[in-house]
Amino acid sequence: MAKTFNSVSFTVFLIVLVMASTGIIKSEASPACYNKGATQCPNAADRVFYQECGAEPFVGGDCECCKCCMQTYGSPLVCWAVVEGSDNHCHCYKHV
Repeated sequence: MAKTFNSVSFTVFLIVLVMASTGIIKSEASPACYNKGATQCPNAADRVFYQECGAEPFVGGDCECCKCCMQTYGSPLVCWAVVEGSDNHCHCYKHV
């Protein structure tokens, strides 16, 4: 029984190793979308409303809003973006 368990463990290890080395498990996350990691201005006190972006109502999510703000106003200026309000507006924020 121990031999079978060792063989199965080794096989699973090889499969995971092959998947990791070939990039099968890579994430599709966009590095330009700061909302999830909040690396640019994580505290609400560090940011202020700048502009709106996209159509009204904005049909995408926060990440699409972030991409819209980055493409429209530029990465150094925009540090946060989120879809807010009952009418779904994409709001872009900049550093204080």
